[in-house]
Amino acid sequence: MPQGTPYDTIVIGLGGMGSAALWQLARRGQRVLGLERFDLGHAMGSSHGLNRIIRLAYFEHPDYVPLLRRAYELWRETEALAGEQLLFVTGSLDAGPEDGRIVQGSLAACRAHGLPHAALTAAEVNRRFPGYRLPEGHAAIHQPDGGFIASERAILAHATLAVAAGAEIHAREKVLAIEPAPGRVTVVTEHGRHEAGRVIVSAGAWMEDLIPGLRGRAVPERQVLGWFQPRQPALFTPAAFPVSNMETALGHFYQFPAWGIPGFKIGLYHHLREQGHADALSREPTARDEAVLREAVRAFFPAADGPTLRLAACLFTNTPDEHFVLDTLPGHPEVVVASPCSGHGYKFASVIGEALAELATTGTSRHDLSLFSYGRLAA
Repeated sequence: MPQGTPYDTIVIGLGGMGSAALWQLARRGQRVLGLERFDLGHAMGSSHGLNRIIRLAYFEHPDYVPLLRRAYELWRETEALAGEQLLFVTGSLDAGPEDGRIVQGSLAACRAHGLPHAALTAAEVNRRFPGYRLPEGHAAIHQPDGGFIASERAILAHATLAVAAGAEIHAREKVLAIEPAPGRVTVVTEHGRHEAGRVIVSAGAWMEDLIPGLRGRAVPERQVLGWFQPRQPALFTPAAFPVSNMETALGHFYQFPAWGIPGFKIGLYHHLREQGHADALSREPTARDEAVLREAVRAFFPAADGPTLRLAACLFTNTPDEHFVLDTLPGHPEVVVASPCSGHGYKFASVIGEALAELATTGTSRHDLSLFSYGRLAA
C-alpha cells in the first residue's frame, strides 16, 4: 500500500505483544501496518535473550491463570502454523520461604484453578532436581506444565505469519507522535504520516514517549541476564532442570535450563534497580552485573558455577502495582494501549495479541481484562 493509504489498524512496536497482535489482526483480514523503530527481532527491548519462562502456577495473581491457559493453546497453534517448536515444557518451581509470597501465591493459584501441583520441601527439591541447592527451611511448589517460550523465534514466527496473511511491516521507522480523532488515528513517523481507523501502541519501554498519561507510571528499568557453563551439565538439561522463580535473602531470581547455548541462565528481578529513559539505560553488561548473578549461582546452583558464557541487558517497564495495562485510552477509543508488562509479560504474548486484536476491531475482548485497566493508574 502506498504511504497515505488508510489502514484498518496500525501496530506500533513489534516485540512480543505487537508481533502477536499484528498476526491476529492480519488473520482477521484487516489491512494492518506494523511499525518498528529498530530492526525486526532487535535486542534493544524486553524479549531477546533466547527464551522466556511460561508457567501456570501464577503467584502474582490467580486472575492471570485463565489467560495463561488460552496462551498455551495459542502458542501451540502458532507452532503448528509456523512449523517449529516454540513452547518447551520442563515443569516449574516456585520456591522460597514456606510462608513467603512466591510459595503461597503459587499455591493459591494452583488451588483456585485446580492445577496439578506438588508441595516440596527444600530437601525434596534438592534430591529430585540436584541442580538446585535450596536452603533449609525453604519450600517449593512444582507444577508440571511450566517451561519456556523461544521468545526471539516466536516474535519472528508471528511476524512471518502476519506478512503471509497480508500485513505490511516497516522496520527502522521511529514513531514521533500519535494524533487521534473520532474514528481515525494519524501516526506521525520520521518518514511521514500513516492513517488508520485504530492504533495499537505496544512500544514497551518507550510507552511514555507516545502515551503522555503513562509518564512516571510506565518506568523503564535495566535488567541483566547471565549464562554460566555448568560444571555438571547433565543437571541443567531441560529434562532435568525445571524453570523457576526463587525468593531468597539475595533477592528474587529466575532460572532456566541450558538451551540454545550450553549455559545455565539466571536473572534477578529488578537487578540493580537502575531506572531511566529507555534510550539512556545502558545495554552493556558490567563486572558488577555479573557479580550479582554469580553470587546467587554459587549460593543456590553451585554445580553451575563455571565460566561465564554470555551476559545480556534487557528492559522491564514497570507499573506501580506491576500488573499490565491492556485497555483503550480514556476519551480515545481509537487508541489501544498494550504494555507496560512489568517484567513478567512475555509468556502472555500469544493471548495478549488476541485480546488486542479484539479491542481494536470490536472495542471489547472475550478475555477478562479488568485487572489491567488504564484508569486504575490514575486512581
